Parts: sequence; C-alpha cells; structure tokens
Amino acid sequence: MPTFPPLHQDLTFLSPLSDERATRLVGFLTGHEPVTVLDVGCGWAELLLRVLEAAPSATGLGIDLDEEALAHARRVAAGRGLGGRATFEAHDARQVSGPFDAVTCIGASQIWGSDVEEAQPLDYAAALAALRALLPRGGRLVYGEGIWSAPPSPAATAPLSGRDDEYVTLGHLVTLAESHGFGVLAAHEASLDEWDAFESGFAAGWVRWLAEHDPDDPEAGEVRARLTRQHTAYLGGYRGVLGLAYLHLVAL
Repeated sequence: MPTFPPLHQDLTFLSPLSDERATRLVGFLTGHEPVTVLDVGCGWAELLLRVLEAAPSATGLGIDLDEEALAHARRVAAGRGLGGRATFEAHDARQVSGPFDAVTCIGASQIWGSDVEEAQPLDYAAALAALRALLPRGGRLVYGEGIWSAPPSPAATAPLSGRDDEYVTLGHLVTLAESHGFGVLAAHEASLDEWDAFESGFAAGWVRWLAEHDPDDPEAGEVRARLTRQHTAYLGGYRGVLGLAYLHLVAL
C-alpha cells in the first residue's frame, strides 16, 4: 500500500470550507463568550483552535478517532500557545456528556447513525437530538452536513451510497433542526469553489506521489487508478449535486 502525506499538508480544513466562511463560523460560536467548546469529529482541529484564539477565556475539547490527526492537533495547539486550553481525545463521541457552551459538528452525523457500510440514509435526526443534549439553552452549535444541492442523478449517487435518499435538501435540514430544539440563525452551504478546493486538496498527495515515483513503480498503477476514480466520482458525478450545509443553531 503506498504511503501518502497527511491531508493537513494540502487542506486547511477537512471539509469544503474557506477561510472567509470559517471566520463567520468562529464569530457565531464566540459571540456569546463561551467558556467551554466541543468539536465533534475535529480531525486536526483547525476550526476549534481558531475558536479558542477568538475566545481567550474558553477551553476546548476535540473528539476524533484519528490518532494521527489528533497528534498533529496537539502539536499545532502547543505551537500557537493553546496547549493549556485545548484537549484532544480519541474515543466515541457518544461517550461525551455536556453541557458545552458551543459545539461544532461538521460531517460527523454518522456517529449517531448506522454504520457507513450499511449505506443507509444519513440520520440527521439522531445527530441533532444528541447534539441538543450537549447544549444548555442559549448554547450555540455549528452543524455542517451533507445535503443535496440539486436533484441526485445516478452518476452522482453511484460513488456515494447509491441511493437518492442518502441526504436531504437544505430546507428539509432547517426544518429538522427546528424540530429538534434549535433556532436557526443562519443557513448557508459551501460554494463550488470551496468544493473544488477541497476535492483538489484531498487528491493532491496522490498527484505528488506520482510525480516523485517512476511510472513503472509497482504501486504506480494503483495510485493512478485511485486518482482516476476520485476525479470521475467528483467531476463526472456529484460535483454541484452533493452539497454541504452550514447551520448556525441556537439551543432553545
């Protein structure tokens, strides 16, 4: 199996998220001066670290199962003077109990649903119910999750779960959030530019691997095939169809 560089070398966030939008998310999360912040599925926790920089009285907890990403998060936190206020733990987020003043959960709803291998519709309701339980009234949640930006086509669903009901629309997601104890202060979604930057960064390590190895390397064919599959899935499939919603939610 080829060894590729970690994704944080090519991506600032592990989602289609620009610096401009991230600044808006941080402003929302810190607008009520939180003391405790939770990032569910934090990865290398860039968004959590930006929240802590903007809220100097807050402490943060990042939860993820990727030990390598968490190790990088700890190094970055220490380098930015946040090591004493940021804690990172590798365990199931369902084991975490609140309350937290502010929570982020981006692309991690599957934690509370069926196993990904079962290819079932995303259980937004279970995720929103669990996240609401972590917040006191007035607490703030940034909920980022996949949606359909356009009616799903066979080409779009084939590299995903293969089903049209895997995701919902932005309007449906807003209704779900409101029915689970949240007020929706803002609802927006990632742009195509953000998606293109994310997908390009996701595959950049494979391109560099090919540039650094001989074409007849025994593993080169596998890497080229992986790159082709990714480009076909995105550019010929779900680009402009699969979206990512960002909701600014307040617990009611």
